[in-house]
Parts: sequence; C-alpha cells; structure tokens
Amino acid sequence: MKCKAIVVHQTGGPEVLKYEEVEVPAPGKGEALVRHRAIGLNFVEIYLRSGVYPAPSMPFTPGSEAAGVVEAVGPEVSEVRVGDRVAYVGGPLGSYSEARVIPARHLVKLPDKIDEATAAAAMLKGLTADYLVNATYQVKRGDTILLHAAAGGTGMILSQWAKHLGATVIGTVGSDEKAKIAAAHGCAHTINYSREDFVARVNEITGGRKVPVVYDSVGQTTFMKSLDCLAPRGLMVSFGQASGMVPPFSINILSAKGSLYITRPTLLTYTARREDLEASARRLFDVLLSGAVRCEVRRTFKLANAAAAHRALGDRATTGSSVLLP
Repeated sequence: MKCKAIVVHQTGGPEVLKYEEVEVPAPGKGEALVRHRAIGLNFVEIYLRSGVYPAPSMPFTPGSEAAGVVEAVGPEVSEVRVGDRVAYVGGPLGSYSEARVIPARHLVKLPDKIDEATAAAAMLKGLTADYLVNATYQVKRGDTILLHAAAGGTGMILSQWAKHLGATVIGTVGSDEKAKIAAAHGCAHTINYSREDFVARVNEITGGRKVPVVYDSVGQTTFMKSLDCLAPRGLMVSFGQASGMVPPFSINILSAKGSLYITRPTLLTYTARREDLEASARRLFDVLLSGAVRCEVRRTFKLANAAAAHRALGDRATTGSSVLLP
C-alpha cells in the first residue's frame, strides 16, 4: 500500500522535510501495521534532520513516536491485535507518516480514556520523565530539585510528577511568560535565567543547602553552573543539549565541587526490556488518568507542514507539547 510521509534526502534546515508518497510493506514476522492518528514532535528530530545526530540511512523518514490503530499484524505477534489503539516511542525511525510497519514489541495499548493526540505527545516526554524521577534518581517526599527548561514538554510533565511525589521543584525558564506556565505545572519556584543568576537563586531558595539532583536538557549554557547548584554527592542528570553539546571538562571538577555524580541517560536503555517498557507506560498512564500529571497538546501541525513545525520548535516558539496530524 501507499501513503504520504515526510522524507529527508539530505541534511539541512526545515526545508529538507519533503512530503512524498511512499510504499508501506505488509508487516513481517513480529511486526504490526499502524495507521497513525497523531505523531509526536520532538527536538531530537531537529538534530537528525540537521545532521547533529547521524541518520541511520539516507533518505529517511524522521520520527520515533506516534499513536494510532493496528490495521494488520505479521506472524508471531502477541503484543497487540488488529483494532487495538496503540502508542509507541522508539524502534526504527519513521513516525512522520500516515502509516508504517513497526516491530510490535515497541507498541503499548492505550487505555480507553487516553486519546491518541495526548498519547503521541506524552510517550517520549512522559516515559523520559518517568525514568528520570523514578529510576535515574528516585525523587522522594521532602526533596528539593532543580529542573531546567521547566516550561518545555518534558519539563512540564517532570515537574508535575515530582510534585506528585512530594518534591519541591525549582524550575528555570527563559521568559516571564514561561515562568507562569512552569508555576502552573508543578514548580514551587521559578527562575528566569535571562535576567537572574540561577546558582545564586538556588542557594537562596535552599538556604545554602543546594539540591541533590539537577535535571538538565539545555546543555552547554547551563551545565557547568548546574554543578554549583548540587549538594555534596549530588547527581547531575544531563539528558539533552538544546543549547549545544557540553564541552569536554576535567573529571576532577566533580571531586572539587563535592564528590558529585554525573549521568547521561537515555530512554532506550531504560525501556530496552519489554517488561520495563510496559511498567513505565503503566506508571505514565496511571498519573495521566489520575490527573496528577497533565500532558497538554498546545499546538498541532498538519504532517504536510512538518517544516513549519520544526521552525517553531527550533525557535523555541512552543511550550508544552506539539503534535503532527496526518
């Protein structure tokens, strides 16, 4: 069968995202054919499109997150059935499409009360927030944590989840408007880093005790100063680099600043086993259904207008989550 998809033939700006007709094969062993109803939009796709991250092949269809309905399954598929509403994140690239074949092990079934747009917006960001607050560092009642980019898609989910677990969240943002958004989504304190020294503010807020963990998806512009926000034996969690790659540094800095730990985790590692993926998705769906965490789809773009979506995302003109609609 044929369908429409975004195809990248060469790396570059948003203009290289071409809307084309492609052939979709029948699902093979262990695979399922999914008709997309909503597609996740994430910053990592900008890295792949522009060549910051190498694409697995050329040409390629970007995207690793979507939700829809199973239309066919191949042999030896036990995870899903035809007609199931499903969502996924990970696996081979290719979610920027009307339909695609994907290994069924990546699919999780959606609860009836979670719509496809919410699921497509929540899978990457929500499962990332889950492993960050429940596994990389187990956030507990009484903790005070520092979260950069608190008004972003992952930040808004993580801050609500951490608050739900009993933590006090300090969130950094780039504007007063984003500070209001962060405050409405779990942040007890907000810091506008465009005009405030976040190290000094963290010291002030914590009475000099600093924080046990920093969650940083910004990278180059925040990384080194974030180390100064950590209490002795604190954990620096670097899970993105929206402002650029973190430059090399001497490991001795970690001992000088208080025997600090650092990790660069990925969702792929934390959901590599099927049982871990299912458990993480279950925790995410539970907090969404309970209302403890809200995943708000603030902008939608037609799949054919993926270039406009990338421009908005790259210009940081979005807050919360955005999705592509086939």
